[in-house]
Amino acid sequence: MPRFESYSDEFTGKPDERLRAMLDAPDDTGKRIQKILLKVINNELTARQKEIVVLYYYRNMTTVEIAAALGISQQAASAVLVRARNRIFRILQYYYYR
Repeated sequence: MPRFESYSDEFTGKPDERLRAMLDAPDDTGKRIQKILLKVINNELTARQKEIVVLYYYRNMTTVEIAAALGISQQAASAVLVRARNRIFRILQYYYYR
């Protein structure tokens, strides 16, 4: 199961209720958001951010594993992931609330 389906924030351990609300909307909003999410990942993130997001969420690798695979520190992998997640969420909020 991809990590997106768990709706949890791996850094705080708390569920992200805003993301849950967007993806679980009673109308077709959730599906629309998922399509936008893929577009954001492919078009709005840097190559490094995209690579780390794919490894983390779709390949279920930890930041330690990602760091080892990419030859960077775990802190660098975590920082890139945080920036990517923040960017993704800001863009999703824009589409959801417009």
